[in-house]
Amino acid sequence: MHQIVIPPSVVERVLARRGREHVFADFDPARTALVVVDMQNAFMMEGVAHSPCQVALDIVPNINRLARSLRAAGGEVVWIQTAFTDESLVSWSTMHDMSVPSRTAKRSEALKPGSIGYALWSKLEALPEDLYVEKLRFSAFIQGSSDLETILRAKGIDTVIITGTVTSVCCESTARDAMMRNFKTIMVTDGNAAATDDEHNAALIAFYLTFGDIMPTDMIVARCEQAAMVAAE
Repeated sequence: MHQIVIPPSVVERVLARRGREHVFADFDPARTALVVVDMQNAFMMEGVAHSPCQVALDIVPNINRLARSLRAAGGEVVWIQTAFTDESLVSWSTMHDMSVPSRTAKRSEALKPGSIGYALWSKLEALPEDLYVEKLRFSAFIQGSSDLETILRAKGIDTVIITGTVTSVCCESTARDAMMRNFKTIMVTDGNAAATDDEHNAALIAFYLTFGDIMPTDMIVARCEQAAMVAAE
């Protein structure tokens, strides 16, 4: 698990801008979606992963806790799966041109829909009633990547909680674009995974300063449990 370090100076700047440390602390779980990004074998399974992230294995229990608590409070759980398509070699040529051919070939094999790599990690508690969305870019919200926004709007979702891998790439890209599309957005400090602590913390800090909120799993679960109790009264 990552060692989370958010400097006091960052918190001070957030307080000066927003008036409180966690601007979305009172989020409504019933209008919230847990968006789980790229927790696929292509990033986690030895011998299959084209870009393995070891810490992604460590955050699985937290993601499962978040999913259980949000479902119980009336929210939605969305499993995002990246897919490689031959079409992207043209429409997203800039990204592929920045990789050596052997890496592009390995990525295409690992993220081919229907492959072992494309599948979600087996220890995730993904249920049939959850939502499953395929994306074609790092961000799930950017135009041409997926229909995630349309799906969430139809369900009355106004808040998204971002977890998954990699913190500084697909997770942060999705989180930033979610805010740009006017969703209240929270990144989970111990529910995202990166290659190093430094990369993880840098992404969280950059997001927290301008784009949205960051919270640990325990804080989000407590809010969901509180809301569920109130709803049951």
